Amino acid sequence: MSSIETIGLKNLNETQTRNGYKSVLEYSNAASVFLWLLFIANFGLLIFTSTDDLNHNVGDVFRTNGFTFLIWTVVTFFSAIITTYATNYTKGFKYRNRFVTLSLAFMFSVMCFVVSNHVVLLIGSWLLMGFFMAQLIGVDKRWAEAKHAATYAQKFFLLGAVALAVGILIPAISLTTFTIDGMITSWDRLPNHIILISSLFIIVAAMIQSAIYPFHRWLLSAMTSPTPASALMHAGFVNGSGILLTLFATLIYVSNTFDILFIIGGLTAILAQFTKLLQVNAKQKLACSTIAQMGFMIMQCGLGFFNAAIVHLILHGFYKAYLFLSVGEGVKQNIPQQNLSIKIKPLQAIVVLGFGILGAYLFMTLTGKGSSLDSSIFLTLIVAITVGQITYNIVKEKSLSFIQKALWPPVLFVAGIVVYALMYNGVTAVIKDTPMAVVPIPVTPLEITFGIIFLIGFFIMKLGIYRQAPWLYVRLLNVSQPFKKSVLTPSKSK
Repeated sequence: MSSIETIGLKNLNETQTRNGYKSVLEYSNAASVFLWLLFIANFGLLIFTSTDDLNHNVGDVFRTNGFTFLIWTVVTFFSAIITTYATNYTKGFKYRNRFVTLSLAFMFSVMCFVVSNHVVLLIGSWLLMGFFMAQLIGVDKRWAEAKHAATYAQKFFLLGAVALAVGILIPAISLTTFTIDGMITSWDRLPNHIILISSLFIIVAAMIQSAIYPFHRWLLSAMTSPTPASALMHAGFVNGSGILLTLFATLIYVSNTFDILFIIGGLTAILAQFTKLLQVNAKQKLACSTIAQMGFMIMQCGLGFFNAAIVHLILHGFYKAYLFLSVGEGVKQNIPQQNLSIKIKPLQAIVVLGFGILGAYLFMTLTGKGSSLDSSIFLTLIVAITVGQITYNIVKEKSLSFIQKALWPPVLFVAGIVVYALMYNGVTAVIKDTPMAVVPIPVTPLEITFGIIFLIGFFIMKLGIYRQAPWLYVRLLNVSQPFKKSVLTPSKSK
């Protein structure tokens, strides 16, 4: 080949590469613009249209209501943010188009799940959610660890889909009705054992999706996914259980399985908070944090406040998406200088307790929850603990002056509780047509006992007492390890 032909071939290859890169960039930008427009459309419908106008059924296949458009608005917003971020993050990434396509497919599968009325469509979209998320985890086909993590996660997702299918098809076949609306109005026609079995299988499906113990390891193993995929996973995918349980709130009510949700959620929240303290990897810390937050969300469902669970998943989505998209800025290679421990002075303890009580009172005033002897007391208690913890973090900070320590706690907790109360009341109004979205239940001795155990576990964690028990430390460390092949895959000898 002559030198002229060689130069010409080189220029042609460079031109093709530039054109290919340009087309990839245009595709990503177009997807981002499309998602922002879709978000604006959903948000407009939600805000400027009354919830009564959003209630429509398309045959026996689809149904829309305020809950549908609320979730669509949230999902499209997160997808738009993450896709826009990924436009720059995935520059030069070989599988960039594949990543964008899978992200869009995942978003549409979630939207389809929320709008489904026919059981086949509901099960199919749940299955597709897991499939597309597994593909996002292993989007880099050249990375052996990513492939193993994707395969490992896919097994859990398939198990969750099977559990959901069993939980839905058993009552559907028994009732000879294959619509969600039809089943919701017909639970009283089923024998108790069918209702209980169906409810337990649906709870298992929710547990798997949200990485609730003992199904948590798939999430710990999914850190091989690109950061935008992790953000989508933690801000959207794991929250699917809150949506599922809200859709089947009537089944949870008639089967009286609230205590099961309350206990498994509480245990998960405490265990995950413990294991988070043992992690040295930033993304693993975030994974344990997500598992703990999913535990709190399941607890809220167990208290009968499915509306609070929806608020929780929205706030968690915002918070966790931000943390994952900014995690690179916060990673520092340093060695802890001292053992973390809590030492609180008597005056500080009084301040923390006082602000916790005031925060709980403000929450009760704004939402009307916690003032009666029912499960709403636990919601108020969680608010009090959260306010107390924030207050402690401020009063122990040595860099703040006395005046700053006196001013910051009331400013932060008032602003935070007001925002939360507004969201709580707003979400409750939007999903008012969702059956049994708010069903405060009487406080039982079992719930009181577990509530005490939960508080004891919380303080054992915060005070660092677990460090005095080596067996507990090792057990927690072992239970928080990802699937071994997703961490390091030995290269094959040639």
